[in-house]
Amino acid sequence: MRLSVIGCGYLGAVHAAAMASIGHEVVGIDVDERKIASLSRGEAPFFEPGLQEILSEGLASGRLRFSTDMADAAGAKVHFVGVGTPQQKDGYAADLTYVNAAVDALIPHLAEGDIVAGKSTVPVGTAATLAERVTPTGATLVWNPEFLREGWAVQDTIDPDRLVAGVPAGAEGERAADVLREVYHPSVAKNTPFIVTDLATAELVKVAANAFLATKISFINAMAEIAEVTGADVTTLADAIGHDARIGRRFLGAGIGFGGGCLPKDIRAFSARAEELGRGESVAFLREIDAINMRRRDRAVDLVVSALGGSVYKKNVTVLGAAFKPHSDDIRDSPALDVAVRLHGLGAWVTVTDPEAIENARRIHPQLNYVEDRDEALRAADAVIVVTEWDEYRRQLDPEHASSLATGRVIVDGRNCLDAAAWRAAGWDYYGMGRP
Repeated sequence: MRLSVIGCGYLGAVHAAAMASIGHEVVGIDVDERKIASLSRGEAPFFEPGLQEILSEGLASGRLRFSTDMADAAGAKVHFVGVGTPQQKDGYAADLTYVNAAVDALIPHLAEGDIVAGKSTVPVGTAATLAERVTPTGATLVWNPEFLREGWAVQDTIDPDRLVAGVPAGAEGERAADVLREVYHPSVAKNTPFIVTDLATAELVKVAANAFLATKISFINAMAEIAEVTGADVTTLADAIGHDARIGRRFLGAGIGFGGGCLPKDIRAFSARAEELGRGESVAFLREIDAINMRRRDRAVDLVVSALGGSVYKKNVTVLGAAFKPHSDDIRDSPALDVAVRLHGLGAWVTVTDPEAIENARRIHPQLNYVEDRDEALRAADAVIVVTEWDEYRRQLDPEHASSLATGRVIVDGRNCLDAAAWRAAGWDYYGMGRP
């Protein structure tokens, strides 16, 4: 099938390459000329495991191409809209500027029977408004939310755990759902759950999923706050309650909290939309979820300061990690960089290392010192803090080896991902998040 993907950022570039990899003919369209030039050369504009391979394969096969001209979308059967919905600069609500612009630019090139499939995360009610503009062209607007995990986005696109299609009522919606089943034919053939619903529910599925995940993460971090004043161990606590099948252990990892381009802005936008709908009280708890999340960054900084005798002024602090999570170079709302910048503001000489995100971090925070080699970053450190749980830090960094490089013996485990006993046995003062 011929497909177009409007917006070639993180979501769109992965979706375009993945759709080409399962046999579709795909054109990716974006207004950013540099991004399109990079993608057309087969160069992934960001780090995502597996993307480079399917991007190169798609271009070589002729099934994948990129353009800055919206007219190139003409003739596609399905048009996926995957542009960004950032937080508004003057509030918590989502900025729909790019979504509206993308749909308006696409409308002149739509034909009778086309499907416009929204993938961007939007406030509930957005799809109904967009449908009013799309329907007069003879095309059908549907909502097909994405559930990608950065670091596993290629896998999650090609082999998702579920597919959701929000469609209009009646025969038009049934036809649109059937077209999407054709698009995702390998997953449908594997009996992947394919959930057909109305537009509003499809929009809510995405934000509700993110709100729930954020709630689970902040819940265990709230328990960490209690553990820190009682001497309890939040890691053991999480193990114990995680055995309950109703709760589960996943996303019960206490630490410095969540970040990235999705969870923080999505829960804020959800709160703002609920207020607009007159139901702000229904998700009022999300404000506290956000507050708990931000407090954990404060706690990480406080642990470093306390461990160094109450001041980090002119102390060498090595920060292991810059990306908001491993297997990514994404630094959007990164807790890791936030902690590094705060320590720098307190007068510390901060050295940051990360396997993939250094260049992105340097562009935003040039005041920090960046070192690519992990061991070089550890040299002469008075304190070390792990803020992104890359395998290079959680599994491959030996405490005895680190002792031969660092000056001090303070290790703050901002992700509770290290073996505390091993680090203490090697002579380090180990500080975890919510751990005695």
